[in-house]
Amino acid sequence: MIKSLSRIAIRYGLIPMAHWIIRLYLFMVRISWVNEDGLRDHLRKGDKAIAALWHQRIFPVITYAQRFSEFAPAAMISQSRDGEIIADVARRLNFRPLRGSSSRGGREALAAIIRDLAEHPFAVHAVDGPQGPRGVVKAGLISMAKLSGAPIFPVYISVDRAWVLRSWDRFLIPKPFSRVVIRWDGPIPVPSELDEAAFEALRREIEQRMRENQEAEDRKMGWTASLF
Repeated sequence: MIKSLSRIAIRYGLIPMAHWIIRLYLFMVRISWVNEDGLRDHLRKGDKAIAALWHQRIFPVITYAQRFSEFAPAAMISQSRDGEIIADVARRLNFRPLRGSSSRGGREALAAIIRDLAEHPFAVHAVDGPQGPRGVVKAGLISMAKLSGAPIFPVYISVDRAWVLRSWDRFLIPKPFSRVVIRWDGPIPVPSELDEAAFEALRREIEQRMRENQEAEDRKMGWTASLF
């Protein structure tokens, strides 16, 4: 269904309308955030950062993302048809989309975002996108931080009531008048020198930390079963 809608939106030039529909819809959702100041202070000092989130949690934070527009963050976005809509919305939020993914143009996209972080302070990355496996932190996140010198700031997005789609990631769409809580984790530095074993150990450590913290936040919102 989503692929069909994105095909129609692109064919008939409806992407700008999709942006406003999404924004109007999310006005019906109550969004609050926790521990944001740590990241803001980090960026305002001129330091670099990579925000890391789960792919299934992208939709609830589309309007919240504007809070970081002053930093014009880069975002790696799939080269797929659906990515066209996401890229257009990102530009309207003052994000800078870099097109590519682990499945399409992955090496080129990784190189592009590292080049971008050499000149700009902030990037946002969906750690298990664009095709999964769900809940698995891919190696690209670690490589991105290792080569750029930017620490990783995990962010956990939870909603008390949502539709769970039958997509690979079990994509979440908040129900009208639901509550969304965005909680920022502290920075995770990645050494510039890592052998293969240390690289994989750190990847697993970050994956476990992000999964456990996300599931803890979901339990606070009333989810009794894992959304992974």
